[in-house]
Amino acid sequence: MTDDAARPLLFLDVDGTLLPYGGGRLPADREEWEDWQKVSNPQLAKMDLTLGPRLLALPCDLVWATAWMHDANAVIAPLLGLPELPVAELPDAPEEDMARGVHWKTRALVGAAAARPFIWVDDEITAPDRAWVSAHHQGPALLHRVDSMTGLAATDLAVFDDWLMRVAGQPHR
Repeated sequence: MTDDAARPLLFLDVDGTLLPYGGGRLPADREEWEDWQKVSNPQLAKMDLTLGPRLLALPCDLVWATAWMHDANAVIAPLLGLPELPVAELPDAPEEDMARGVHWKTRALVGAAAARPFIWVDDEITAPDRAWVSAHHQGPALLHRVDSMTGLAATDLAVFDDWLMRVAGQPHR
């Protein structure tokens, strides 16, 4: 897949995914502690700052899919060393989706992907989301649920890389 329009997307959530609700890492030294104390959101100290380069190394286009919306570019992206990313528009889900247990992001992300392959990484993905995507998305899709207590980890990134290589028809790295 060399055509950018056919390049897979990775829809990236923030809360529970990049910002785990559990322990998280501690700042490495005094200077880093002082930097974190200046930040108004203490959850940011739990973020794995090595994720940015590893996400950028994946053969896909990153897109924010978070209630943070454009604030993710202002707050999260600089901490991870990410460039400004596109933001998926996430309107309220139709009541019919909510009644079936379909996540409020699901329909919007399938629409944003069009027929492009995509990964959606979130801590709230359920079976109704998988069924809805399977019935309404024309291309390959990987809905990957992350443990909200630990957040995105190296094992998750390995799953993404493997899936992206299979979708592109390339040998595994």
